[in-house]
Amino acid sequence: MKRPLYYILAIVLIATMVLTACTTPVTTEPTTPPVTQPTVPPAQPTEPLPTQPPPPAEPGITKVNFWHSMAGDIGGKAIPQMVNEFNASQDKCYIVYTYQGSYDDSLNKLKAGLQSNDIPTIIQLYDIGTRLMVDLDVAQPVQDYIDAEGYDVSDLETNVLAYYTVNGKQYSMPFNSSTPILYYNKDMFAAAGLDPEKPPSTFAEFTEAARALTHTNADGSTTYGGAFAIYGWFFEQFLAVSGGQYVNNGNGRDSFATEATFNTPEGVAILEWWKANLDEGITTNFGRPTVDTRNAFLAGQIAMFIDSTAVLRGMMDSTAGKFQIGTGFLPRPNAEAIDKYGTVIGGGSLWLMKDRPEAEKTCGWEFIKFMASAPQQAYWQTMSGYFPIRKAAYDNQLSVDWRAKYPPFQTAIDQLHAAPNNRVTNGGLIGVFPTARQTIEGAIEEVVAGKATAQEALDRAAQAITEAIEEYNISMGLK
Repeated sequence: MKRPLYYILAIVLIATMVLTACTTPVTTEPTTPPVTQPTVPPAQPTEPLPTQPPPPAEPGITKVNFWHSMAGDIGGKAIPQMVNEFNASQDKCYIVYTYQGSYDDSLNKLKAGLQSNDIPTIIQLYDIGTRLMVDLDVAQPVQDYIDAEGYDVSDLETNVLAYYTVNGKQYSMPFNSSTPILYYNKDMFAAAGLDPEKPPSTFAEFTEAARALTHTNADGSTTYGGAFAIYGWFFEQFLAVSGGQYVNNGNGRDSFATEATFNTPEGVAILEWWKANLDEGITTNFGRPTVDTRNAFLAGQIAMFIDSTAVLRGMMDSTAGKFQIGTGFLPRPNAEAIDKYGTVIGGGSLWLMKDRPEAEKTCGWEFIKFMASAPQQAYWQTMSGYFPIRKAAYDNQLSVDWRAKYPPFQTAIDQLHAAPNNRVTNGGLIGVFPTARQTIEGAIEEVVAGKATAQEALDRAAQAITEAIEEYNISMGLK
């Protein structure tokens, strides 16, 4: 039997504190002096942002609160545009959008609201919140509405849909989806005698290219072959393309996870390769913030890096007229892994909250279907850089024109479609994922700083995360 909600939330908090306490803090200095770099400009030109018209005065209109975590022009322009269009398309529902800060901020506000019943009808949450939302049993699975009306999901991207499907039931509707890809400077490739149309596809090829791209400049500074931000999501993705699973029991999908399993030879090989490149001086380190690595690429300090497909539009706009940017699949440990494994979906989805009036949930479902429609997904793609969750969106003229203007984005689509649908690419499911990710980042920092071997650091991280999973499972009554 599940414990009371307040008890469960308290245990989740304790598990978070346990993971944080078990993470060894390591101060990792960049191998190059810190420099001030320009940040990536918004993907869209600065324009007056749309505002939300007041709700109509007519009676009988259902007001629905929608919490989102999209900042910048994506949240200030694209979200308002889509919501306003939905509100104008019918006269029964009125969606009120509210930016709640980061995904973590939004989830924390939801946890607090669950105890006071101050919750929205629709909330956008990140992928790694899926297990917690399912176990809290506070969401109305969208599968209920799919079954009730025979809603056709056959056009939704299979691998995207699979992530948000637990025990055969689709719990939320994918919305903003991405995977990491390799970004590289084509001009630097050509100057180094490398084929600018052939990015490295394996760990060994990446190292070989980084070696050729690293050089000392006339002013004494070094241009490095590449850099990876210390981000737990990147480790998860390298693990997936290596065929490794983050947790046991089919990545927590055949039954709930009880143990972290990333400290296997696949996981160790990733960090040993990461460290070897740094030790050779052909890659460098800018720490955890992904924006710092992106800015180093824009400034010409590095020739390659990895990041989400969602930043491609901004990167292409930022490099226009300076150098040509290329994209490739996330590097794999070997050629065999290219066809056998694939990346895991990142991003977020839209959830319906159970304890809201039925009229609100009905309107919420209509809005979710609207956001998942081909025209809206095509518009969302052009505004954000996330790829559509629906295949038909690629036939929309907006998407056709956008891909013609930004051809490197095809890499994101090809990588998504090349990935098999299996327990590796479905991604891990654990209720303590947000803090587990931070624990992994601490492990990477230990290895980078030479404080521990890859095996030692991953063993400690796996033990800490396993203990947190055990506490979480007890709190949820999972047996």
